[in-house]
Parts: sequence; C-alpha cells; structure tokens
Amino acid sequence: MAARPCRWLVQGMGQLAAARRTVSSITMSQTFLAYSLLALSGMLLPSARAGAQPRSRSSAKPLLLVVNQGDRNLSLIDPATGQQVAAVLDGDRAGHAHEVAASPDGRYAYLPIYGNSGVGMPGSSGSTMLVVDIPMHKVIHTVNFGHPVRPHLPIYDPNTGRLYVTTELDKSVTIIDPKTLKIIGSVPTGQEQSHMLVIAHDGRRGYTANVGPGTVSVLDMMARKTIAVIPVSANIQRISISKDDSMVFTADQTKPQLAVIDTAANNIKAWVPLPAVGYGTAATRDGRWLLVTMPRTSQVAVVDLRTLKVAHTIGVPKGPTEILPSPDGRVAYVACGGAGEVAVIDLSQWKVQSVLKAGRGADGLAWAQ
Repeated sequence: MAARPCRWLVQGMGQLAAARRTVSSITMSQTFLAYSLLALSGMLLPSARAGAQPRSRSSAKPLLLVVNQGDRNLSLIDPATGQQVAAVLDGDRAGHAHEVAASPDGRYAYLPIYGNSGVGMPGSSGSTMLVVDIPMHKVIHTVNFGHPVRPHLPIYDPNTGRLYVTTELDKSVTIIDPKTLKIIGSVPTGQEQSHMLVIAHDGRRGYTANVGPGTVSVLDMMARKTIAVIPVSANIQRISISKDDSMVFTADQTKPQLAVIDTAANNIKAWVPLPAVGYGTAATRDGRWLLVTMPRTSQVAVVDLRTLKVAHTIGVPKGPTEILPSPDGRVAYVACGGAGEVAVIDLSQWKVQSVLKAGRGADGLAWAQ
C-alpha cells in the first residue's frame, strides 16, 4: 500500500522545474516536504483535492432558488449568468415541495414536502421537511412533523431566528428552531387550508391566506394565538404585505380583484380591480408598487400603492404564479410554471429583461446569498 504514493510523488517531483537531482529514496520527512511543494505548485490531482471543504455561502455568489413542482426538484440558478448551477431532487410520486426558504447566510434551503396534489384536493399529505446544504447541492437532514400535516410555506424570520412553516391539516403554523431543527411550538390559525403566510417586518404579526374558507387569519406570533379571522371571498390565493406593514394583500379567486386589508383595523379597506384574476403578489423593495401575477392571461399587473390602481401590465411566459423582488430592488423574478421559466422584470422600465430556464412547474422562489 505504501509503494503507490511514493511512485506518484517521484513522478510529480520529476515535473518540477526546480528539481535538480534524482530521487532515489524518500524518507517520511521528505515525503511531506515533496507533497507540500506539489500542492503549492498547483500540481495536485483532482482526487487529492476532493476532500476539501466547500467555501461558505458568505463568500459565494448569490443564487436564485426555484422549486419545480413538475420535475420534483430545486433549481439553483446563478442570476448573473442565468445558468442553472445544480438541481436537487426534493420528492417523488408520493410527494414533493411547493415552496422554499433560505437561511440568512445562504447556506441552507428548507423544503416542506406538501404531498402530491394541490390545496384542498385529494391526494397524499406530507409530514416532513427537507434541509438542503446549498454549497454541497444535497439533502442533509429531514424534519419529521410526526403525522400528515401538508406542510407548505417556510419563512425564516430574522427577528427571532425561528423558522415558520404552514401546516394545513393542523390548522396552524409550526415553529422550528433552525439550529437544532426541532419543533418548538405552533401558532393556531383557526381555519382550514392555511396555505400561505406573510410576517410583518418586526416579526410580531403573521397573516395566513386560508384558501378554501376564503379568509385571512391574523396571528400574534409572540403570544402564539389567533387575533382575528377576516372574511374575504369564497376562495382566495396567496398573500403579501406592504413595506410599512400597513396593508396586506390577497387575491380573490372568484373575481378579478385584489383585497387590501388594513392591518390596524383588521378589515378590508379597499378592492383593487384587476385585468384578470390575480394570484401571487409582492411589494417592490421601495414600497411604491405591488406586483400581481395573473396566470390565466400570462401577465403581471403593477399596482400603484398610492392610488390603489393598476398602472402597468407586463406580458410574461405562460402560467406566472410567484414573484420575488431582488435584494437590490432593480428587478423582480417571476416563476412561470406553465413555461418552466423565470421571467426577470426590469422594475425601472416595466418590461421583461430576460428569461431564465428553470424546470417544469416552476413555482416557489427564494434568494440565497
């Protein structure tokens, strides 16, 4: 066994320009010195480097995370090049992820396994959440909820350092400690199908979109209780909040209109007429605009939050669902599941700047940096 590394070292030293004599025998100390010289000269073989630890996410490039429901995987996309860096499987026929969140340091991604159907529809019900090591491009841990709960949306709250996950069948939001990956509590929503969640910027209030009941639950995240349940429509989808936390938005699925909830009064303050039935929403980083996907017409509506009227309409690839503004606020990423693509909207020009290839059923989005 010892002869192999010696032959390799002799061959490697023969390639060094500085080698001036023939090596007839190598002692243990000489072996270490030769190996060090080879490493410094960049001559180490790939297999010798394989054991190196991956660099931390803090020194890596930012990545766009895209959950592809049709392909049952997570795309890691370099937004600078528009190229997919890797894809991590997140499920099978029994169930897959719909949404994703990333840790603040960009090291980990959290993928609740919802099941194999849509909200309110018959099918399997998931009971786990996968934890992905982003630099390693692989699943490293599974959180088990203990019973079927249809876990859906994860949110990492930087205020408390807690991870919140909507757990529909329990009519709750489950609280997880991301350091230990242990369940440490829950917040009841009092409603079925609490599919999506948004949290105020100070982490104190939460709001869930309860799809089938057509209501929004207002949650005290600190006291872990429901404060109010606001009737909206017969059916709603998705939810978002304004930059100043004064308004919450959810899309009526029975009419082309958007409900605007006054968070101080916990009631509907206005309705915004839309060109078509809306779906996912997201406020721009400057708080001036609200972006609304309209899957049936493959468009994004831009609502002026000063007037609560649609100011622009932008065509995008087929089936837009989710929107994620970039951290610098210059562009917004729009998951277009019908096309398996992500549209990049220039928020200064109100037009599609580029289109990124993702996977079938592209939906959930998150940013890792």
